[in-house]
Formats: sequence, structure tokens, C-alpha cells
Amino acid sequence: MRVRRHPGGVPPELRQTSAETPRAADVVPFGAAVRTWFLISLQTFGGPAGQIAVMQRTLVDENRWLGQRRFLHALNYCMLLPGPEAQQLAIYTGWLLNGLRGGLVAGTLFVLPGVVALLVLSGIYVRFGDTSVVEAVFLGLGPAVIAIVVQAVVRVSRRALPSADLVGVAVSAFLALSVFSVPFPAVVLSAGVVGWALGRRRRGGSVEEGPRSDSAPAPLISDDALHTERPSLARGAVLLAVGLALWSAPVIAVALLFGSDSIFVDQGLFFSGAALVTFGGAYAVLAYVAHQAVSVYGWLAPGEMVRGLALAETTPGPLIMVVQFVAFVGAYRDPGTLDPWAAAVIAALLTSWVTFVPCFMFVLLGAPYVERLRSNQHLTAALTGITAAVVGVIANLAVYFALNTLFAQTMAVDHGPVHLQLPRVETLQVPALAITAFALALVFWRGWSVLRTLGACALAGIAWYLARSW
Repeated sequence: MRVRRHPGGVPPELRQTSAETPRAADVVPFGAAVRTWFLISLQTFGGPAGQIAVMQRTLVDENRWLGQRRFLHALNYCMLLPGPEAQQLAIYTGWLLNGLRGGLVAGTLFVLPGVVALLVLSGIYVRFGDTSVVEAVFLGLGPAVIAIVVQAVVRVSRRALPSADLVGVAVSAFLALSVFSVPFPAVVLSAGVVGWALGRRRRGGSVEEGPRSDSAPAPLISDDALHTERPSLARGAVLLAVGLALWSAPVIAVALLFGSDSIFVDQGLFFSGAALVTFGGAYAVLAYVAHQAVSVYGWLAPGEMVRGLALAETTPGPLIMVVQFVAFVGAYRDPGTLDPWAAAVIAALLTSWVTFVPCFMFVLLGAPYVERLRSNQHLTAALTGITAAVVGVIANLAVYFALNTLFAQTMAVDHGPVHLQLPRVETLQVPALAITAFALALVFWRGWSVLRTLGACALAGIAWYLARSW
């Protein structure tokens, strides 16, 4: 692992000038934080594993604004919430560094590039239909994401699994999800109970956690200097009232403007509900969304959910952003009295709003309470067990993604408690396999960045497409 060295041990981002003096709640200059979050937002490919890895590298390894244990403590809490945990982690860490405005900026920038990119790609999809060139780019990007996720598994496991007990928790979580199809909430709760029990067994009441001394640099900012806020019922009531008002306002507006029976109200209510049940990441809820969108509401044709998922996989931001594609296509085909393009854009932005606004409310409400509980050894032990389970969850995601990228078809194997998805070997896609090997070499052998790897693999996909055409 390479860590940037700066003269005097202080990175440029923390060198304050008279023109940029931070507020009392700012741990780092706000301008430097905004620039950093913008750069992070351009690299949030590869689902939650890749996104968490980008924040780990930038905030913990390079800038050294957060320590490893503080970063994992925030991640543990975000894993317990419904919604995209990577965006919630951005909100939480932004709040730690710059208070309320830091959390708002970090969470907004985290999803903004993806919203714009998927809006454009959705328009291309409904306008042109035949997206052969785009599919060629996706052929390269999909394998690159596999390599990025594998890299994330390796990095996170080095930090979150310092003991054999926690390795066992991670392996058990992986097997529970991939072999026995245990619901994600049950895996998380079980990991928390196991972590608590291991903590009681060990002296001091906590499981060994955090990075080894040689695996992560010490932070430049002490834990005591990070933003905190005293929790109170008054603060919670204000945040809850404002959050609920902002969450529901667009749905009320479209109901008043277009009628309560419009497609916008249906989508606003449906995706608001979906935002509350997305425990375990987007994959845990996408099957339900696909069934409702195709069979109940008729927003998509059979098979189109897979195409939307491919688009979302290769744009920055949380994977749950695929719901924006669903809303865009559905409203374009059923615009009511509006122009189809206007209806599609309204539906896409409305859906993104009701999906991501709750994340701000959940994190900002709970963060002060979670911060006060950092010294609670039993809670820390339970959350450490959950962190170990997260490694198994990410590994399961990597396997799922590899199966659906490298093979055209998979088959279900159900035997008693065993529920497996296995590849049909004869459907192996050799170009995807070759580009995956290329991406792994770039990431692990050459040490390339996420963006360089994605660019190189996209070019490899285009090259294969042109060679086949000739």
C-alpha cells in the first residue's frame, strides 16, 4: 500500500490560509473537503465494495483524515440501515469532518454524477434501442468492475479480519448468503450476536479489531478532533420533521399537478417504499423491483431490467440507481398528457429523490448516538462481528457479479437447504474472461487506479467489438 508523503507530514488539503479558515465544526477546510468528495464521486464504480474501497483509499490511506477503526465504526452503523450503505458512509464521514454541511455535500456529490450519467444512458436506450457500441464499452467495463471488487475484498479483509474467529464469521456469512440463501438481515443480526459473544469471551469485552500496526497509517486528525454533536430529542424531532417534509414534498407536488392516478405518484410511492427495504444493498431488493415493474405496473418489458442493471453497474454511484432507469423508461412509454421526454426526466429525478433523501435523514439522526456509543465495548464487539460479515457479503457480491458477467446463462440448484446459482460452463464468454484477467493484472500487478483500469478495459471492449465487426 502506498501512502502519499507530504513535507512536514501535513497534506496540502490541511494547510489553511487566511482566505480559507474552517468553521468551528470543520476538521478540514471545507473547500478541500468539497474537492475531495467531487474526486471520490467520479470513481464510485463497482458497487458498494468498490465505492467503500475508494473512500478507504482516499480518506484513510492517502489523506489520512480518518483512522481505520473510526472508518469501520461508521461503516458498521451504515450497514444496519436501509439504503445504499456506501452513500450513507459518505454522509457519515462528511459529517465527521465538516458537520451538517459536510454530510449534505458528501452525500449529494456521491450520487450526482451517477444520476446525470444514467439519465443520459437511459435517453440513449429509449431513443436508439440498438446500443451495440455502448454494449462493447460495457463488455470491457463489466470485467473491470470484477477486478475492482476483488481488490476491495482483499483490502477490507486485511483490515477487518485480524483474528481467526472473525475470519470464521466472514466465511460463514459468505456461505449463508451464497449457498443457503439466508436473508441478509438474518446474517447481519447473527454476526452481531457472534461478535458480542466473542467479545464477552475475551478479556476487555471486545473482539480484536482494526488494522495491524503495519497495515494502515496513523491518521493526521485525532478522533477527539472530529465533529460531534450532543444528541437530543429536540434535534431529532427537527431533523425528522424536515426530512419527512423534503422526502414527501415532490410526491405531493406531482399528485397536485398531474393527479393522484398519474404514473409519477405510483412511482414516487413505490420507490419510497423500496427505499425502506433495501437492507443488504441493491441486489437484495432488485428481484422485487423487477417483478413489480414488469408484472404489476408494466413499466418495463421482460428482460429490460437486466439491461438497466448493466447500465447502472457501469455508472458511478450506488447500484440501486437502476430504479432511475426503471422510472425513466416507464414514464417515457406512459407519459400521460406530457411530452414523453419531459415525463421521463421528471420520473427519473423524482425516483432518485425519494430513493436517496431518506439516507440523509437516517444517518444524521443516528450519528450523534452512534458516536456516543463508540466506547461501549459490548456494542463495539457486536459491530466488529458485523464488519467481519461484511467481508463475506462483499465476496458474495463479487461471485454473483462474476457469474453474471462471465457466463451468458446460470442455473439454479435447489436441494434441501442448499440454494445455489451455478454457471452453465458452455456459455462462458471468452472475451469477458480475457478482459477480466487483463483487469486483474492491471489492478494487482501494475497497481493501476480505478479510473485508469476502467478506461483501459473500456478500450479493450471496443477493440474486441471492432475486430469482430471486421
